Amino acid sequence: MKIKFMGHKITGARILLYVVIVTITALMLLPFIWMLSASLKLDREVFAFPIQWIPAQPRWENYVEIWHQIPLARFIYNTAKITVIVTALQLFTSSFAAYAFAKLRFPYQNVLFLGYIATIAVPWHVYMVPQFIMMREFGLNNTHLALICLQAFTAFGVFLMRQFYMSIPDELCEAARIDGMNEYQIWARIILPLSKPALSTLCIFTFVATWNDFLGPMIYLTETKLKTIQIGLRMFISQYSSEYGLIMAASVVVLIPVLVVFLSLQRFFVEGVAASGLKG
Repeated sequence: MKIKFMGHKITGARILLYVVIVTITALMLLPFIWMLSASLKLDREVFAFPIQWIPAQPRWENYVEIWHQIPLARFIYNTAKITVIVTALQLFTSSFAAYAFAKLRFPYQNVLFLGYIATIAVPWHVYMVPQFIMMREFGLNNTHLALICLQAFTAFGVFLMRQFYMSIPDELCEAARIDGMNEYQIWARIILPLSKPALSTLCIFTFVATWNDFLGPMIYLTETKLKTIQIGLRMFISQYSSEYGLIMAASVVVLIPVLVVFLSLQRFFVEGVAASGLKG
């Protein structure tokens, strides 16, 4: 069966595929829509049945009260500080190391790369305690610097960037060397400008992972003034376990920065993931 729509023939199989995609998308968005709806309700209205998706009297006061119940602004500032610094460091270190593995030649290059990438298979829980002891010996316990140092390097980021760099012709680097550029100039002036899709993809992964990190801050941060938004949200849930409207409002606020970053960079996301697997 074929249907003509706006001059294009659409088969029944494609229509079925679209229906399945729309259905799956709606099911995935449903919890977020419910969270947004619940954030504008009184506690007794949150679990009312049937669900009233659009509140008759939206309670915008929930979004005002959450800032006074806990130091939410401080938690958001701490999280943003750590996330921005970690993301910037990972983009720098990953792209820098990936350039060496992709475009330079040195002894045991592949062995070193495989050894470094193999660390991805090691669960963080295996070396969590040694890391904590090391940070404590360095005097970095209960500081943001501990989290920043531990997350400044990532094997996944090096792997992702190297795969993308392998798709860039070596002739560009050779021509730049003939013109007198050194390796730092080639990396900064030629490779990085061509790497926006991969950098955007790594930025999204790093930002989301760091922003949503719960276990790391819980282990290393003990003072309330240093804690991040995920720890703060957990504190909020513990103190106001029955005030679901406030909890949902706080959850929506926590989600906003992640959505902003993803929507800002999503046009590069698919291109970056696809290009990173072209070679290697």
